[in-house]
Amino acid sequence: MTILAYLIPISLILGGAGLLGFIYTVRSNQYDDPEGDARRILSDDWDDKPKP
Repeated sequence: MTILAYLIPISLILGGAGLLGFIYTVRSNQYDDPEGDARRILSDDWDDKPKP
């Protein structure tokens, strides 16, 4: 039962870190590439040099 005293705070901290990481990536526009996905899915070429 005392193990729960360790596991619950650790899981909350890790979950919070994951949530903060996700919020950071959304705010820094890392998921915004509306044209790239539409072109990449139809192309057979490998995209070795993606846009920065």
